[in-house]
Amino acid sequence: MRKQFCDALVERSAVANMAFLTGDLGFMALESLQSALGNRFINAGVAEQNMISVAAAMSREGFEVWAYSIAPFCYARPFEQIRNDVCFHDLPVKLIGNGGGYGYGVMGPTHHAIEDYGILLTLPNMSAYVPVFDEDVPAVIARMGNDTNPAYLRLGRGEQPKDLPVPSYSPWRQLTHGRGMTVIAVGPLASLYVSAVQMLPDNERPNLWAIAELPLSKNPIPDQLIKQIIAGPGICVAEEHVARGGFGAELALYLAERGIFAPKFRHLCARSHIYAAYGSQNFLREKSGLSAAQLIISVTSH
Repeated sequence: MRKQFCDALVERSAVANMAFLTGDLGFMALESLQSALGNRFINAGVAEQNMISVAAAMSREGFEVWAYSIAPFCYARPFEQIRNDVCFHDLPVKLIGNGGGYGYGVMGPTHHAIEDYGILLTLPNMSAYVPVFDEDVPAVIARMGNDTNPAYLRLGRGEQPKDLPVPSYSPWRQLTHGRGMTVIAVGPLASLYVSAVQMLPDNERPNLWAIAELPLSKNPIPDQLIKQIIAGPGICVAEEHVARGGFGAELALYLAERGIFAPKFRHLCARSHIYAAYGSQNFLREKSGLSAAQLIISVTSH
């Protein structure tokens, strides 16, 4: 999604007060944005804490500020600055974390971003954007640009399903229809599952939904999804994020507070930062039980 992100910001660079800060990343990827912004493109160096404080100060002075790094260096290393300088002052700084989830899988646990939106959404006024498809990115950039509160964009790897025309962007989208369990997947995992889910017979095929914006307080569950949860045999949530603080926990509380209960509630999530061996993103997804094959087992076993 990084190319689509760069292209969308190049389009937005005509905004006179827009500025982009990078933590010494983007070589062979963001040159077109650097050219478009000129001196409004700032390499803050390997100094992410300082970068966030500078971004907050620039935002306070009226700039539309985008701050970019590898995901864990964008939210974990400068967490205090995000909390104190950005969120406590409700400044609309836009944080961009590249390689969300296990995106940098082979580089080990220091580069895994599997607790990112859960941590950030504990802060006041924060929103998280998790695009599902490459085609979502321009719409997400526009929405973030107009967001008057702090926002975090988790960039992942677009995984386009073979036989699904990409639906227009929305925080909630239903991708498949059936009479099986209701599946809600966060971000690109939804696109990973589409082809496998479509092959199931109608009585087992889940109603697969993708969610791309959090928290639920800003993006309530659609009425149609509520009806499917009430009438269906259960819910399965899939997210490339640890269980504690993740979307699954938020959804369970949201439903319980409203007296909405499903016969089954299954949660597929990132199981660990640390493994005996590291590999690709898909390798670590399988280690966590997040592959398409493992989802099918979860939603068809009773």
